[in-house]
Amino acid sequence: MKLSIIIPVFNEEKTITQVLERVLNQEIGDWEKEIIVVDDDSSDGTARKLEPFFDRVRVFKHAQNRGKGAALQTGLGAAGGEAIIVQDADLEYDPADWGTLLRILAENPELAAVYGSRELSPERRGYFPYVLGVRFLTFLINLFFGSRLTDAYTGYKLFRAEAIKSINLKSRGFEIEAEITVKLLKGGFQIKEAPIHYRPRSFTEGKKIHARDGLRGLLTILEGWLKQD
Repeated sequence: MKLSIIIPVFNEEKTITQVLERVLNQEIGDWEKEIIVVDDDSSDGTARKLEPFFDRVRVFKHAQNRGKGAALQTGLGAAGGEAIIVQDADLEYDPADWGTLLRILAENPELAAVYGSRELSPERRGYFPYVLGVRFLTFLINLFFGSRLTDAYTGYKLFRAEAIKSINLKSRGFEIEAEITVKLLKGGFQIKEAPIHYRPRSFTEGKKIHARDGLRGLLTILEGWLKQD
């Protein structure tokens, strides 16, 4: 069995080396790792930092900055594993949590995805307005689509490949998090959550999601609710 690890990257020269070392060194039992980095036209030294890993990592580079959603779609198109996980390049999420997510997916064949929930972790913390925004968007998804999620916007999403590749994704930015969840739920797929470790970084450290991304997520949820497929 192969796990495809998609790492979308934009201007992460300070963290990308450490992230890749953690990913490469993380033990996942009998699973084979396929590591896919999508450089979304970084303008700093990210590309240079990736060079030492070319023999162990597949690297795709966008000719222009297109957004996290576009980077994920590039990664999904290249992924060859039976399971696919998204690993952000900012050190907020710990690959040590992969084992828990993989175990839940393996033990529950009815599941299409396992989300690592920051809300279920006792160490949960972050910017209060951001936390409220995520809770509100998750509440709307639960209200409109009958789910019982706690963290629809988590960056740790583990998918069965056949499930995530069966939905048509269009979002280019951070609203991809809402689109993925909405379309999985509308498609009748089951999602389970598990607690994870989470270390939020500050905006001075390079955090990129902003209020406008929350608005785009809201519009994506409303569109999914109003549109009859």
